[in-house]
Amino acid sequence: MISFARTALAALLVGAISLAPSMTTSAQAQDAPPSLDSAEFNACLNNLRITPAFKAISPAAFARFTGDLTPDPSVLVLLNRQPEFTMPVWDYLAVLVDDERVGDGRAAHDKWRDVLAQIEQQTGVAPNVVIGVWGVESNFGQNLGGRPLVQSLATLSCFGRRQTYFRGEFAAALRILQEGHIVPEKLVGSWAGAFGQTQFMPSTFFRSAVDFDGDGRRDIVDSVPDALASTAKFLQNAGYRRGEPWGFEVRLPAGFDTSGASRKNKQPIAAWRASGLTLADGSPLPDSLPSAGLLIPARGGPAFLVGRNFDSLYSYNASENYALAIAHLSNLVAQSGNGTAFSTPWPTDDVGLSRAQNRELQILLLARGHDIGSADGMIGAKTREAIKTEQQRLGHKVDGRAGQKLLGELR
Repeated sequence: MISFARTALAALLVGAISLAPSMTTSAQAQDAPPSLDSAEFNACLNNLRITPAFKAISPAAFARFTGDLTPDPSVLVLLNRQPEFTMPVWDYLAVLVDDERVGDGRAAHDKWRDVLAQIEQQTGVAPNVVIGVWGVESNFGQNLGGRPLVQSLATLSCFGRRQTYFRGEFAAALRILQEGHIVPEKLVGSWAGAFGQTQFMPSTFFRSAVDFDGDGRRDIVDSVPDALASTAKFLQNAGYRRGEPWGFEVRLPAGFDTSGASRKNKQPIAAWRASGLTLADGSPLPDSLPSAGLLIPARGGPAFLVGRNFDSLYSYNASENYALAIAHLSNLVAQSGNGTAFSTPWPTDDVGLSRAQNRELQILLLARGHDIGSADGMIGAKTREAIKTEQQRLGHKVDGRAGQKLLGELR
């Protein structure tokens, strides 16, 4: 869907996970918001108004939606922040695809069943896949972000890196308001401009958003039917194929050479079958995919054959782990039963925590006197610092990571 701005959603992913960096004291000092000159900001806006990128915005609309704007220095801090904490795939999946989200996804699927069936008829995108995107992007609409898009994008259009990119998004945001799709107070989202139930950038809105409920507006904030249909339209535009699965977990034969594994290196299913691959339960590979690439997120862990529909999920956010989270969640939503584990375990003896377990860990840290705020299940900088303190006390590796071993000892 977008390239640069998906980094803005790292801390927004369903409000269940914070991928924001665990900052050192010196780094926090460097993160002080810069002082921005209001006169320079206003001059920039006046110049932008007459550039070709803003030709679709009337002078009256430009004045109306930018007249009282002031720059927001905090977005420049986020623009320049580099992550210091890398999350293992088993931690990433544990918090994005947990029992809580699966249950909520099944409830959402049931509630919107008729709408999803109509969307599938029009686009070919399976209902559970749309639900998977919705769950990962905003926790089914519970976490949309709260920054005013016009202010954030105007600031990024006038200061900092990648001003050309942000100016295009700024112009698109103003056009959304000018055409009345979203009211100004509802056009809020991430610091880099993603908004709505499934977190579109403004430019993506004009490529993929649809008015599914027929009210004359493409409202991906308050209209769930519009948001879900727009998500399906995006995936359709990205090459989603009707009736095909995204892929499936597989079992590799002993001694199989995985050095060339890549989802991009697609081969016919017959070729994979001839190489000795089976489904994870040992049954033969189905012919439901014409071709597939081999995806191995972590050496020694689960392996997957993935097809074109997985690629369409990848295009939503250029991350294979992200696409796998949506794919896995979509499968679990469509199935019955409990549990979220793959057939092959991850290559670790300390798997990640679900959101409920993160909240339990935070409660235990609070009980030990750590000032981490509320137990919200979001492992941010304060929680990581508290974890480091406990890891040092317990003689563990001090890395700020929340895992099953630490939780067990603190219990």
